[in-house]
Parts: sequence; C-alpha cells; structure tokens
Amino acid sequence: MFRHLTFALALALALTLPTFAQDSDTKDKNFDVRSSVGDLHIGSDADARKIGLPLYPGARLKSDDKNSNQANLSVVTDAFGMKLVVANYDSDDAPAKVIDFYRDKLKKYGKVIECHSSKHGGDVEVHDGKDSKDSKELKCDDNSGPVTELKVGTEDNQHLVAIEPRDASKGSTFALVYVHTRGKRGEI
Repeated sequence: MFRHLTFALALALALTLPTFAQDSDTKDKNFDVRSSVGDLHIGSDADARKIGLPLYPGARLKSDDKNSNQANLSVVTDAFGMKLVVANYDSDDAPAKVIDFYRDKLKKYGKVIECHSSKHGGDVEVHDGKDSKDSKELKCDDNSGPVTELKVGTEDNQHLVAIEPRDASKGSTFALVYVHTRGKRGEI
C-alpha cells in the first residue's frame, strides 16, 4: 500500500493542505475528521515540540507570506497510519552551529547519519511491513550539495533536520521533520 512515499510529495501536500483549513481571520485553524473508518488531522499546529526536538536557541518561525511554514498531517485507520509534522525556522547563526546542536539532540532517537544534498526534500522510502522489525535503516541517496540533512530512525519512523545557509545573508534556515507510518499494527 505505502511502498514508496516521496518526501517531497508529502512535504508539498502537508504545506498546501493546511491553507484550505484557514480563514482570513486566523492562521491556527485545524481540520479534524473522526469517523468509524479512521481519523484525519490537517493543521498548522506544528512546532519543534510536536516533532520531538527542542527549538534551536534564538530561532524563529520562517516568515513567508506565500506558504505555511508549519504542517501537521495525520491519517489513522485500521489498515494504515501516517503522521507528518514539519516546521521551518530561521536562525542568525551559521549552519555549522545549528548542525552541531541538532546532531546532539537527535542522538536520543538512535544513530544519526549526516547527508548532503542540493535541496530540501530528498526521497524517503517508507516500508509498509507489518512489524517494525521489517523497517529499514535510513541512508543517504545523494551526498553532495549545500543542504545538510541529519537523519535518525528507520524508514517508517524518522526524525530529520535539514539545514542550509540562508540566501544573501548570514545565518541559516532549517526544517524539522517527523515522519511515522505503519501498516495494520502499531501506534502513530
């Protein structure tokens, strides 16, 4: 069912869907559906805490009037489940400082791997195995470019921090991401 989940597609979906749940007066509206078939949550209620990581000191939510920079999407049914939480931030500190901070904080989830890519949103394959023991370790697909990705976990339960130099100024921009999928068994 979920043989391959392209991270870029999931990220685009998560960043565009919350906009339809928002009206002009408020930015923090959520869309929730609970039924006997399953539950759906779409919202902009994402932050570092919901991703399971502390916020880098002095970081601020990335400001971009065109796009929502936070997304919290979950779909839970008896047959499958998926949770995607994304939050984008800016910092005045150099990327190396942000990388060191999150490399240390991610260790609580397991072995941290460092990848380098040309842009945010590398492919993430998600395994649809029935048991978590079937999940595969994460790996780097492309290892060249200005974006540093710190990854920890497995294909179906992972934390990712993507850090890059901010355009035309000092500082950095970074995305905190949590992705969890499951087949018929397990919690989301």
